[in-house]
Amino acid sequence: MRRKLLLGGGLVAAGLVLAAEPGLAQEFVVEGERFGEGADVLQTVVLDNIFIFLCAVLVFFMQVGFALLESGLTRAKNSANIMMKNLMDASAGVLVFALIGWGIAYPGDFGGWIGFAGFGIEGFGDPLGTVDAVEEYPLGVPVDFFFQAAFAATAATIVSGAVAERTKFIGYLLYTVAITGVIYPIVVSWQWGEGWLYEQGLEDFAGSGIVHMVGGFAALMGAMALGPRIGKFGADGKPRAIPGHSIPLAMTGVLILFIGWFGFNPGSQLQADMEVPIIAVITLFAAASGALGAMVTSWIVLKKPDVSMSGNGLLAGLVAICSGVGVIGAIGAIVTGFIAGIIVVLSVLGVERVLKVDDPVGAFSVHGVCGFWGLLATGLFATEMGLFAGGGVDQLITQLIAGVAIAVYMVIVAGALFFGLKAAGLLRVSPEDEQVGLDISEHGAPGYGPDILAGGDAMSTTAGTSSASV
Repeated sequence: MRRKLLLGGGLVAAGLVLAAEPGLAQEFVVEGERFGEGADVLQTVVLDNIFIFLCAVLVFFMQVGFALLESGLTRAKNSANIMMKNLMDASAGVLVFALIGWGIAYPGDFGGWIGFAGFGIEGFGDPLGTVDAVEEYPLGVPVDFFFQAAFAATAATIVSGAVAERTKFIGYLLYTVAITGVIYPIVVSWQWGEGWLYEQGLEDFAGSGIVHMVGGFAALMGAMALGPRIGKFGADGKPRAIPGHSIPLAMTGVLILFIGWFGFNPGSQLQADMEVPIIAVITLFAAASGALGAMVTSWIVLKKPDVSMSGNGLLAGLVAICSGVGVIGAIGAIVTGFIAGIIVVLSVLGVERVLKVDDPVGAFSVHGVCGFWGLLATGLFATEMGLFAGGGVDQLITQLIAGVAIAVYMVIVAGALFFGLKAAGLLRVSPEDEQVGLDISEHGAPGYGPDILAGGDAMSTTAGTSSASV
């Protein structure tokens, strides 16, 4: 046995030595100063692409986290519907992004508000793209598309929880096509496509504004167009808690999202270098402090350290740090995350009690409000251009302009989309179907067996428990 192990190890070592030979490595050599020769080329072309591919897998895995979180915080009779919506975000959404969204998001030589490079993914058949493109940008077209498509699916799925338990599936499917095909790619083109926000100097490393505000404000408009779930508000206008069916399921989703974010933020470095672990730790600090901030705030406001509020606080910290994760230090990340945790609790309660908007999972508060805070936090805490680092107010103003522009754009276009679907009778299910549950009325089969669903409509008549609000 020992001899077999030694022989196997020797063969592996020999293979590695041969692979490192300059003659073999030359297969990857391209002209240009971007690369050196030999091992440097392997590092840039192979390692960078494999690293971003793995990060894209992690970001796609976040769909599982969203699905479990949303399902756990809503009633069991709607669980299959939640799963189906997330499935379509990750399938129909990706195909539409490939056909239309990619060409809008990255329109080529463009410096304005909207452009279109054409249908489909140019150069998809060549793993490295053209030589010129590789010299300037290390990612091949397939892995670049895969990573960006995962982001598009994330922006779309944020809305799912906010419109849960009362949305027609056809209406949600049409929304998914619209946001991944047009609405989200336009905002991407403003910054990552080198449009007008890029020219203004916006810092949005992993998308506090570009991804999360887009999804968050779409969630707000969807929830407003739909109206509240049956029984959510009493005759006196006060909100009533509609408990989710599984806090353990929801918190499992939160933890999966936590893990997935280590593809979301470090992957946005777009290459495998020693900045990656720094970005990961900054992400970790913001998430941890966000959970603590929300726990403390809920303990003070609700008199108990609420579980779902604390979970949303962790997500709020992750959302907020996306913008400045490449330029904010450890202390700034902790402060950013902690404030996000405070903000998300107050926002969830305010959206429900003041605006009278029923957002079952707090999607707008987590992604919309804390995404906006993340943009501002970059202008405050960035280690070089931030206000508190002596960089003046220029960056903060740029971040503010971007946040306002994204918010206004989303209120207009997402509002037109959702209220248009409502006018066409494609948005909300009937009261009878809502009472039965969308699993049966929309998909013809329950997500759980009848023994699990028995008593699943239990509703507290007291306001304040955040399990129904978050």
